[in-house]
Amino acid sequence: MKYFGTDGFRGRANETLRLEHAVKIGEFLGRYFAKTTKVPRIVIGKDTRISSYMLEYGLAAGIASSGGDAYLMHVTTTPSVSYVTKNNGFNCGVMITASHNPYHDNGIKIINNNGDKMGDEFLQDIEKYIDGELELSCAEEPGRCVDYLTGRNSYISYLSTIPKNSFCGYKIGLDCANGASFAIARNVFSILGADVFIMSNQPDGRNINVDCGSTHPEALQKYVVENKLDIGFAFDGDADRCLVVDEKGRLIDGDGIMYIIGTYLKEQGRLNKNTVVATVMSNIGLHRALTNHGIKIVTTDVGDKYVAQEMFSNGYCIGGEQSGHIILSEHACTGDGILTAITLADILVQTKNIASALTAGLDIFPQKLKNIKVADKNRIMSDEKVKEYIDKCNAEFGGNGRLLLRASGTEPLIRIMVEAEDEAACDACIAKTEKMLSELM
Repeated sequence: MKYFGTDGFRGRANETLRLEHAVKIGEFLGRYFAKTTKVPRIVIGKDTRISSYMLEYGLAAGIASSGGDAYLMHVTTTPSVSYVTKNNGFNCGVMITASHNPYHDNGIKIINNNGDKMGDEFLQDIEKYIDGELELSCAEEPGRCVDYLTGRNSYISYLSTIPKNSFCGYKIGLDCANGASFAIARNVFSILGADVFIMSNQPDGRNINVDCGSTHPEALQKYVVENKLDIGFAFDGDADRCLVVDEKGRLIDGDGIMYIIGTYLKEQGRLNKNTVVATVMSNIGLHRALTNHGIKIVTTDVGDKYVAQEMFSNGYCIGGEQSGHIILSEHACTGDGILTAITLADILVQTKNIASALTAGLDIFPQKLKNIKVADKNRIMSDEKVKEYIDKCNAEFGGNGRLLLRASGTEPLIRIMVEAEDEAACDACIAKTEKMLSELM
């Protein structure tokens, strides 16, 4: 597609993604849903980027000019827009965010009335409308713009009902990445009784994800140790991801989170079909650890949409990615960082463990990644010599490591990922693989 990728319309604000794009998208949504609804209702949320305000008002103006009502949740998380769209009778939802990207980027995600990402056919029609290739009739009267903070509050109330235990007596750290979670996370954990220690919760429009949050968890690791906290959680810009820091300051990524929640649910008899869904990037250590607990693991291509498709097609209850994008289908249809955090805190309280004990039995293999710029990634990935080379390397590892090559979905890159029993073996395999690729270019 021309504008929309796997995670919405994303690009540098005022360059790739401009005000007129937001207005056009708003117009399309209002006009499209007016075909079946007298007054379309569309809810909008945004993260803390300085450009989010411009795009929010552009979307709202486009919706209202086309006869729809735009409900503004203002600064809120992507999962909250998904929840409100699904549960409060909206035709669709829109989230303005570029997630973990720098502040100068932004994006527009369209959410359907089931709380899921909108399908490609719908997005292709939006693109045609933006480019003047599709016309839709306009309503006779304009719609309204409605402040809708009650939507955000209903989401906070919902999250606070999920844990089985009070967090009273637990010191919990939250790194809000100067992003959307700053308006929600503290409230949720405070309602649940935690002694909340919060950082990176002073957004200024330009400091989202800067040396903080799930992309830079080092600050939280130090903060947890210095303040003798029981556990810490780091979110990304729109809070659909979460990484964890234990009481010793050690980082637990998405693989560790899936291990903790998966094994706990199995013990409780609540792990649907005894299965966890992960991507091809998940560590060998996770596969081995889950197998040792009698848990099956299904792998998908990289991308939360593939994880979600596998989960909802087969009735699985947990899946995710190393990045901390975790889907818990009992409570949400998309990744939700704050939901992940309260689930883990609830397990911590219920098991009466320390956080570092929750990953007992999980031994992560050293994993190294390297990107190689190429002229034609598809030609290289389809080359029989490359396929033979991968098979040979993996045979030589004998189950104690692996090589994975994949083409970037957005850039002219081949991504090399190697896992082995030690870092030296990883480095050696990456060097050998680089040499092989250079000979094909």
